[in-house]
Amino acid sequence: MEPVFIVKLKSFLDAVAAEGELYVPKKVNSHYVFKLYTSSDDEPVLNEIRVCTPVKEFLFPIRELAAVFPREYEVQEIKPFAVFGLKDCDLRSIEILDKVFSEDDFKDPFYISRREKMFIISSDCTEPEQSCFCCLFGGKTWSDKGFDLNVSSVEGGFLVEAGSDKGKSFLGKYKQLFKKAQPQLIEQRNKNRKKTDEILARQNAEFKFDGPVQKVVESSDGSQLFDIEAAGCVECQACTRVCPTCHCFYLHDTELKDYYGKMKMWDSCMRMTYAAVAGGENPRKILSDRIKHRLMHKFSYYLQRYGIDMCVGCGRCIDAESGTMDIRRLLKQLNDELRTQKVK
Repeated sequence: MEPVFIVKLKSFLDAVAAEGELYVPKKVNSHYVFKLYTSSDDEPVLNEIRVCTPVKEFLFPIRELAAVFPREYEVQEIKPFAVFGLKDCDLRSIEILDKVFSEDDFKDPFYISRREKMFIISSDCTEPEQSCFCCLFGGKTWSDKGFDLNVSSVEGGFLVEAGSDKGKSFLGKYKQLFKKAQPQLIEQRNKNRKKTDEILARQNAEFKFDGPVQKVVESSDGSQLFDIEAAGCVECQACTRVCPTCHCFYLHDTELKDYYGKMKMWDSCMRMTYAAVAGGENPRKILSDRIKHRLMHKFSYYLQRYGIDMCVGCGRCIDAESGTMDIRRLLKQLNDELRTQKVK
């Protein structure tokens, strides 16, 4: 389906908000966060970069009630909602979470319910951050799948493209809001995309790897680089909290008025007691072992099970770091170390 054209975003987003709750980016200092959109809002902005918080918050909340005892748990109905301004890295992260929570024998009904009610509106990146590195893992600054609608900024307005049946249905229902997109605008969009992809590639030229990252991390046994990285890590766990693909959680029993609840809460493999067992043993007490485990999960274990890396290169972990770790730099150092070993 060919994209359509609209001059301003407000009428478009008002229509989206009429279908259910809508969350849009809001700039706070130098970052974007999501806020609930209302028709009284001013003309919205199209975020040039991904929002600093991960989209997983909409599908896999930080904290949620999973079960109660002794009464029966009444699951709240999930109403339709839309998220505007997601980037290609966000869409790829949703694909990764889908495999964990909605495939095979272990299906999470809470996740699936939210996923089915979610309307995804993505948009092109126009100003990648220095921390962005999606191009190292097959990503782009624009999306060609995974969205219901995608928005691209062009001269005089925006192009809106449908990527699903839900998206096509929306454009058909509100066709009076849009005009036919002229060929020169589509050509301009394509040039903009190419230019931004080239900027991102130049920013990450120094971090290119000799081969698959899986081989790099699997060959890192005995490397002192993990101890060096651990010296600059303060164990804040921010890297896993803002990561859009990290999905570890734990179940916590708590007393709620006259009944008990089992809470499902985000966990982090960087936490010292994460791997501790009931007998008191802990196979990953040492921080450097936990850093290595994090890389193995993202680039080996997940890949073996699902066929794709568990990193989308969004760069949020780099921005959120309280310490000095840059996952690109560590992977490149491991890559160079492996190359040296081969020469010897």
